[in-house]
Order: sequence, then structure tokens, then C-alpha cells
Amino acid sequence: MRHFTLSDFDFVLPPDLVAQHPAAERTASRLLDGTQAAPVDRIFKSLPTLLNRGDLLVFNDTRVVKARLFGEKPTGGKLELLVERVLQGQEVVAHMKVSKKPPVGTVLEMVGGFTATLLGRWPEEDGALFRFAFESDTGENPYLLMERCGHVPLPPYITHTDSADDESRYQTVFARVPGAVAAPTAALHFDEALLADLAGRDIERANVTLHVGAGTFQPVKTENIAEHTMHAERYEVPEATQRAIADCRARGGRVVAVGTTTVRTLESWAQSGEARGDTRIFITPGFAFTHVDLLVTNFHLPKSTLMMLVSAFAGYEQVMALYAHAIANGYRFFSYGDSMLLARKD
Repeated sequence: MRHFTLSDFDFVLPPDLVAQHPAAERTASRLLDGTQAAPVDRIFKSLPTLLNRGDLLVFNDTRVVKARLFGEKPTGGKLELLVERVLQGQEVVAHMKVSKKPPVGTVLEMVGGFTATLLGRWPEEDGALFRFAFESDTGENPYLLMERCGHVPLPPYITHTDSADDESRYQTVFARVPGAVAAPTAALHFDEALLADLAGRDIERANVTLHVGAGTFQPVKTENIAEHTMHAERYEVPEATQRAIADCRARGGRVVAVGTTTVRTLESWAQSGEARGDTRIFITPGFAFTHVDLLVTNFHLPKSTLMMLVSAFAGYEQVMALYAHAIANGYRFFSYGDSMLLARKD
């Protein structure tokens, strides 16, 4: 089997193909059908015609929270927090962007009228993240404080500040469980009318939850990809979804994962046998998939773990050829961009 390195997953992307805003309508984005012998250019609205009666679409129902918060140190120095995880009570774990890290015990004054006390690093003393305790006169929990005071955590390649449009469009129409700092972007293309079309064709639906972390945007820095350490994300596969997958298999249907986060959730469950917990699963070419037959996914960053995942799923040569086709034909890339449909390479 070929030994892949980081450079194998690189490609040149013209900057003007990075989508800065979503399509006017969710289902009006383009869909590159990669399940055929040659690439087929479609519109996302046509997805139901590519599926079969009895297939099962599995969505990630995580909800993006307004996790980007601004404040200042007692010295007046400005800082930014990106909340990665809410712990018990008023405690959170966050990335901290600041010119000089304040000492443990420092009380930060946050925009919106609450404080964040630095408790230490997380998960250990040398951890990359920081643990804070939020406190406000209103007694609001961290989720309520973020909703009132926070900003939509748009990806680093989107250059505009968040707006009311981002509040609705950087969120799926079925988002349910708060906790993500990045959207499960393949699912952004679905609207209620498309979901109704799928149901009318007897194409089933089920949900998993994976709270997407900011680590999804972190670059892989080691040429030997086996040396890369994945970030941890929380997931859950409900019993109803486990039954739906078993029923789909029994009737000969296909399991269609909507997004790489759904793939990571289902394959984490398959690998560990645990229906909920934290996962650091790292899927690279050679991985043996258990649950997923088709994948709906957006176009991913060069040299990213998600490029490696889709290459493992559909085959490296197939994926690189599809990306070349997408670039040559002006497809829009990344979170607000277009999508493609892939079949698992056996």
C-alpha cells in the first residue's frame, strides 16, 4: 500500500474560490457528483434523485454557539476567547488570543458585562487550552452568556465580521444540541423543502451529535501524517439512530453520512463500541469503514485531516481528480462553498 505524506494532500486553490458568503438559497449551491465514472456537475437540490428509497441520511444535529468573546486584562490589554467546551457549572474551556498570557487567577472583564477568571490550562498543566470561570450579576450560565454577548465563530478564511445573516446561515435548519464552534457545513445545504422531498421519496433520516471544535481548522504540521495528534471532540450516537442503521442494512439500503463529522461519529462508535464519549479518531487512506456507504461533503482545506478522510473514503486518485475538476470549473470552496457526493471505495 502507498505510504502517504502531508504533501500528497496539497493543492493550489485560487483565493477567489474561497466562498465568503453562502449561496442565496441553501439548495442552490452546486453539487459535484463523484459517484459516476466521470464527474457530473449538478445542483444540490437534485440530491434526492441520486438516492434510493430506503436509504438513510445521517445528520449531525450539533448547534453552533456564539463562542467568540472579547474582553480585556486588568492592564487594559485586549484579548479574545473562543470557547471550545462548556464544563460543569460556570466553567468553560477556551482558546485565548492575547499578546501576553495573564497569570492564573486573573479576572478578565468581558464585553457584555461579565467576568472570566483564569483557572489554569486544560486538560493538564501543559495543555493548549485554558479553563475559565464565568460570573455575571445576572447569573446566566455560559450558554446564555455566549448567546447574549458572543459572536458567531466564523472560520479563519472568512474575512468579514459576523452578521445577522451569519447567525442563521452558519447554522443548519435542524440544529438542536448547543456545543459546536464550527458548523457541520455539508448540512448547511439542506432546507425544509429538501427534507420534505427526501421524506416523500421514503428516504429515511437519523441524527448523531458531534460538537465540532476549533481544532478542525488546525493545520497538520508533520510531513509524516502518522505523527499528527488529533483534537478531541464529544460525540453521541442515540439508540434510535443505532436502530435506524440496523434497519437500513436489513432492507438493503445505504447509509449516507452528511458531512465528515457524521463519518467521524459513526466510525468512532464502530471502533470503540461506545455510543458516546470523546473521540480523537484520525481517518487516513487505508482505513476500513464500517457504517458509511455514501458521503455528502464540502470541499476541504489543503493538507487538512478532512482531505485525508475523504481520500480514505473515496480513494486518493478519485478525490484529487474531483478537486481538480472543481477548481477548473469554478466551484466555491470551504464552509460556505459547494459540495460533492462520494461513494465508498471498497
